[in-house]
Amino acid sequence: MNKKIYSIIIGSGSYIPTRVIKNTDFIDNEFYGPDGLKLTKNNQVIINQFEQITGIQERRYVTDDLLTSDIASFAAREALIASKIDPETLDYIIVAHNFGDVRAGNSYSDMVPALASRVKNQLGITNPSTIAYDLPFGCAGWLQGMIQADGYIRSGDAKKALIIGAETLSRICDPHDRDSMIYADGAGAVILAATESEEPVGMITHITKSYANELTYVLKMGKSTYPGYSGDRLFLTMQGRKLYEHVLKIVPGVIKECITKAGLSIEDMDKLLIHQANNKMDEAVLKQLYELYDFKSTSMDVMPMTISWLGNSSVATLPTLYDLVERNKFEGQKFTPGKMMVFAAVGAGVNVNAVVYKIPSEK
Repeated sequence: MNKKIYSIIIGSGSYIPTRVIKNTDFIDNEFYGPDGLKLTKNNQVIINQFEQITGIQERRYVTDDLLTSDIASFAAREALIASKIDPETLDYIIVAHNFGDVRAGNSYSDMVPALASRVKNQLGITNPSTIAYDLPFGCAGWLQGMIQADGYIRSGDAKKALIIGAETLSRICDPHDRDSMIYADGAGAVILAATESEEPVGMITHITKSYANELTYVLKMGKSTYPGYSGDRLFLTMQGRKLYEHVLKIVPGVIKECITKAGLSIEDMDKLLIHQANNKMDEAVLKQLYELYDFKSTSMDVMPMTISWLGNSSVATLPTLYDLVERNKFEGQKFTPGKMMVFAAVGAGVNVNAVVYKIPSEK
């Protein structure tokens, strides 16, 4: 049997911010609805309902001195150390984010030069053949970066790529919007490298969908819910219920399509690493995925969750989750060589993607 080129993860890293923000830290916020009316429920009830639905108890924010590009570099350095490669041999640096560098006290996004160029500079990489670019693709951006890098590697155009997901959502969320409690900061990174194998290994199949229809603006930038706000600053806004409903209609099918494309079934899935957006929603996605295969019972153990203590850090949730399990920092969870796992994400756009990944038998 002829050997083929596949992409495997040879190193990972993450940066978890040091500021711990608990739900009780929002107790004095004034929350308003999208209609500009102040919410009538007291904040303790609002917080309790929020925690029950999302599963979030706390989240992490960066300190004022750090930018998205900084924490992206921190995660990248860890991944490079773990991979034991020379950074100058990287063919690509892909940084997934959606808001660029947003400074504390200044809401404007700074995206020039690209964050990937800033990361390359901070890592001290001088090789001009190391191509650095950014990828804004909603919360599904990091996984789409993996898909793009896999394409470069399979074509023979690249042998090694650094894919980073980093975000500082704490600086673009509206303190008067209860949805602001969802968002968090963080960064995660992996090194994807070429390997030759007779049997499929690493990234086997992928599926990407873009639903730029009536869903296009369920996540967008808009004005503060506070009616007295007179500034021109825009904040991240979300039609949570509408997004929730459509995620359940779309995502399980996309995951199944990806598994089927690999010639596998749900029984072959040892782990599902899904974007950490909402605990209740992710559990419903997994349940519906099993139901598509006529399985009535669902094993939640296959889906490790970090949202309870890390919140939703957008593109950083998946690589951070992968890194925590890979480094044995996630109690009760581990990757088993030779087993198959699935990555899945959904985000603004609305963009949805999934990847079937077979863990190499030998690392």
